[in-house]
Amino acid sequence: MIYTISVFMILSALNNAVIGLFPPLFSSIAEDLNAHISSLGLVSSINLFVTSASSVVWAYLADKGKRKKLIITGSLIWAVSVFLTAYSKNYIQLAMFQVLTGIGLGCVGSIGFSILTDSIPKQYRGMLMSFWGGAQGFGITSGGMMASLISASYGWRVPFIVLAALGSVLIILYFFIKEPEKGAAEPELKALTSKGYGYDYTIELSQIHDIVNKKSNMWLIWQGFFVNISAGTLIWLPTLYISKITALGYSSSTAIIASGYLYSLLQAGGSMSAYFGYLGDRAQKRSLRGRAFLTSLLIFAAFPLYVSMIIIPIKKLSMPDSGHPISILSGLFVDLITNPQMILMLILALAASAVQSANSPNWLALITDVNLPEHRATAFSIANLVSGIGRSLGNGLMGLILKIIPESIPEPTNYVIALSLFQVFLLPAGSCYLALCKTSKKDILSARSLMKKRAIKK
Repeated sequence: MIYTISVFMILSALNNAVIGLFPPLFSSIAEDLNAHISSLGLVSSINLFVTSASSVVWAYLADKGKRKKLIITGSLIWAVSVFLTAYSKNYIQLAMFQVLTGIGLGCVGSIGFSILTDSIPKQYRGMLMSFWGGAQGFGITSGGMMASLISASYGWRVPFIVLAALGSVLIILYFFIKEPEKGAAEPELKALTSKGYGYDYTIELSQIHDIVNKKSNMWLIWQGFFVNISAGTLIWLPTLYISKITALGYSSSTAIIASGYLYSLLQAGGSMSAYFGYLGDRAQKRSLRGRAFLTSLLIFAAFPLYVSMIIIPIKKLSMPDSGHPISILSGLFVDLITNPQMILMLILALAASAVQSANSPNWLALITDVNLPEHRATAFSIANLVSGIGRSLGNGLMGLILKIIPESIPEPTNYVIALSLFQVFLLPAGSCYLALCKTSKKDILSARSLMKKRAIKK
């Protein structure tokens, strides 16, 4: 199973690089296709929504039967669509290819989640799922950096071609994974496997109503909605950095490269996800309410940290206006250790991205624990659909708010105001975890009890 888990980590990063690739290219694509930059935000929002919506269909198919062929098919769809995006001649073509990309990407999260939860032992669920979530974050960040570095020299189309080529090659890894039996990681079902039986329960369409109305699922769905409204706006951070840097007199090519570096460096706190997943596992051993309570505190802490990081001005930079990636990176490192404003921004950004990284592994572990094996992919994908709506709203409304803000408020102040405003949604996201403290224990025990009964019955 180590190979299977490793493959899903690697390809999860690659799939999410597709999401991170697009936003840093907004300004370049808008100029080339003669479109307003806010309309590119709309395309990104549609892509995120289609990804989430299609994942429900992929997940239902996965809960009904075999999953390996499905994920290979979906991965091929997004690889081809990303390649075609590079050859878009107008805004309509770009939007169409991004919709197709979303359909392909929809399979990766839901089916990957289903296979991983059947592969990872329960006692390590939070920590190991954090690597999967961390791989997604790493992919988004890497995609953003790739876009900034390659587009500065070769134009906005080449990054899409490079990523499509990588995807086409790495999809081969899926052919060699071993698909686990449903429920294979559950201690309550060991009696089944010891007798040589498989877990042959599958989802029925009529059960979706019960899945959605389970109290813990409802709170997890709402939590994902609120936290992703905030997260959906964070893909505008490269645009904020470009605006702040060009305001200092730097050329757009230098600003694009520097913004890619800054976006990657300032989100590096997300690497703490595994540690917070481990803490969640420990808290859950002490109490079945522990994981939800711990995560609520960390999400609340993310709000002031993100707002503080966003509003810090950049008044001076020592990096050269060369357009050369290496010299710009060297200059930025000097600024990050000598410039007081940049030092403070770095500390706040690392802290904010670190505490928010606790959300993914613990949310994934909770939605796994409160649902039966045959319901997990569907429960995840429904929650992911609502999360995608939240992310799309955050992304799309960001563009709308920028239009509403008076022209008398110049860049980058308009971006600062809009981004800070959307971080407020972290507060109801944290509150949903507090509500989960009251419901998760009952739903976890109910799922465990039913699995034990099924094992004995066999």
